[in-house]
Formats: sequence, C-alpha cells, structure tokens
Amino acid sequence: MRLNDATPADWDRVRRDAPAIEKQATGLEAWMKAAHEEAEDIIDDVNKPRHYNTGSIECIEAIEESMSSVAFKGYLKGNCLKYLWRYDYKGKQVEDLQKAGWYLQKLTAMVTEENS
Repeated sequence: MRLNDATPADWDRVRRDAPAIEKQATGLEAWMKAAHEEAEDIIDDVNKPRHYNTGSIECIEAIEESMSSVAFKGYLKGNCLKYLWRYDYKGKQVEDLQKAGWYLQKLTAMVTEENS
C-alpha cells in the first residue's frame, strides 16, 4: 500500500496501534521534572549554601539591598578575588573556583544589565 492510498480507517488504526511520540514522552517528561525537583533539594554549597538560606531572604539579596550598585559590584569583585586567591590552600580547589565563578557570573550579569 502506498501512503497516498491510506484510508481514514487506516490512519485511525495506526494512531491506535502506535501512539504519537509526544504521548509516549509524557511519562518521561514527568520523570525528568520529578528528578529535577529532587535535584534542587540536594545540597549545593556553591550556588545555594544552606548557611546563607536560613531565613525568608538569601544573604546575598540582603547584602545587595544594603549597598549602592557601585558598592555591591565591589563586593562581588572582592569575593571573586578572595576565592581565586585561596583556592589552592583550603583543600577545596574546585569548590572555591566554582564560587569565584558564581560571583563573577553575578557581577557580569549586573554589569551587562546596566550597560544594556
């Protein structure tokens, strides 16, 4: 049978016997969403350290609100330098480099927004 010769009944049979990929992916998508939500509960000492998230506002947000834009950018730059300076001495090289990167990304985003 050629594709152009298929009848509506043929197409209904195909839909029934072989559901669309999108319908089959629903279970996978639900599993991936649950896995992502579960991963958010995992401790992340770089991006969301527990000791900075004990109240209703993150420490970094409170610090930003307490400073001018110029002062906060200096704070971010200083933290980049701090983690780069000591990464080789604390025994947590990768974590300290990731923390330096976190502060650099925040500084970069802030400067990008100000310059756009």
